[in-house]
Amino acid sequence: MMHWSMSRQSSWVQLAGHQGNFQVSKGGEVLKLYNEVEAKCLECLMRDPLRPFVPQYYGLVTRGEHRYIRLEDLVSGLKRPVIVDCKMGVRTYQEEELIKARVKAPLRSDMYQKMVNMDPSAPSAEEHAQKGVTKWRYLQWRDSISSTSTLGFRIEGIMVGMKARRGTAQCTLIKSISLKFDLCFSFCESDGGWQAYHSRLLALNDALKNSPFFRTHEVIGSSLLFVHDHSKASVWMIDFGKTTPLPDSWELRHNVPWSEGSREDGYLIGLTSLITSLAQAISMASWQQEEDCEEGKRTP
Repeated sequence: MMHWSMSRQSSWVQLAGHQGNFQVSKGGEVLKLYNEVEAKCLECLMRDPLRPFVPQYYGLVTRGEHRYIRLEDLVSGLKRPVIVDCKMGVRTYQEEELIKARVKAPLRSDMYQKMVNMDPSAPSAEEHAQKGVTKWRYLQWRDSISSTSTLGFRIEGIMVGMKARRGTAQCTLIKSISLKFDLCFSFCESDGGWQAYHSRLLALNDALKNSPFFRTHEVIGSSLLFVHDHSKASVWMIDFGKTTPLPDSWELRHNVPWSEGSREDGYLIGLTSLITSLAQAISMASWQQEEDCEEGKRTP
């Protein structure tokens, strides 16, 4: 899930996730509906080498009947930020969901409808007759038709413009399950932004290699949040509601394909793909600048 606030406004925009999971707060904070798994992850991450790459965790707070996780607002102070939610890993479902699906899982009519809306031929004849699919079936299908299974990441949404109107944040939003690789960083306005993102991802890659948390956790459904405006760009790890610790003595490599029972998530496969994509974008931008310069010299 990802939310952000517009500077000095109480309006909120949701790019991916569920409505009602966030509350407006002040002082550069956001409140996310309490999730025990995520709260425990954030507590660990505050003492881990990954600390510079996750939003500051301020503990818990109660509002009315609900508890919330207090987090740093990652876009506080930015002007008209461009924001991208990039889901990491080669799968977005937990192995436990697969096990439950084999026993008995409820049919979801909402997920069936999503499949039909995108591809009427995707459900089986039986699923069409039942007008429902299991959650695991839907998640597996969604991963298989997106860049998740091939590149180890997929872009959930891109905010490329923001304008306040009548107290509501309006945006241009790009959402796609089937994502072309060459669109991955078309949102970045300059090679300077690409360079900043590339450097941040390289630093994250180093931190992950030295992180006890990363070695001992199965990271599922987590995103990298790319944020930039005219002055700066940064990348953050967010969403740890499905990130679970491994059994004692287990460690994951994160850079190999998943097979059932391995619990490998492929997080580093996605990160490598992103780093490679940005390196290519930087090279292309540099080449284009040289071409434009040469063209300018030839023009009288």
